[in-house]
Amino acid sequence: MRPEDAGRAVEAGASYLGVVFAGGPRAVTPAEAAEIVAASGGVPVLGVFADQTVETIIQICDQAGLSGAQLHGHFIRPEAERLRAAGLLVWRVVRIAAAADLGSLTAARFASDAVLVEPRAPVALGGTGMPLSFSLARAARERLAGHPMVLAGGLTPETVAEAIAKVRPDIADVSSGVELRPGIKDHRKIVGFVEAVFAQSSIA
Repeated sequence: MRPEDAGRAVEAGASYLGVVFAGGPRAVTPAEAAEIVAASGGVPVLGVFADQTVETIIQICDQAGLSGAQLHGHFIRPEAERLRAAGLLVWRVVRIAAAADLGSLTAARFASDAVLVEPRAPVALGGTGMPLSFSLARAARERLAGHPMVLAGGLTPETVAEAIAKVRPDIADVSSGVELRPGIKDHRKIVGFVEAVFAQSSIA
């Protein structure tokens, strides 16, 4: 939500940044997102979307200079394809609460640059700090073999190394795990998180 937080994440070595248009305490306007993009130093910034139309997503991405979209909600393959045809990175999101939810991963592989896997919370779309069990996360990794996987949900500077070691995602996504309060990042936690990711990745 704040350019200074985005800048610190970039300095720490983050590969992607995100801004939220899906509601909740972290939601931003296109103008605020543009400020994040300006502070990103060229690091791709993705918008988190929930119930917007494809046309609205493209318009917001153009206005803010976003590189892609993280698609929560019930987006279907043709919609994802239209976003990719517009030159956007597309991360399709699959929310998992039980093994029965793993079947959704197959469809999510199509028309996506990555599939983000996170726990299915009763109400919120994300940012709840609730972790995904390692057993379900590993099962998701197996289903997504050969396709980029983003692991999200409850990751912190203290837990991300173990998650990477046990699940082997391509990308680790964090929000509440590096915050002082919703939308306000703790710069020490950002640095600690990225350092933990790089340290574990170097072991692999």
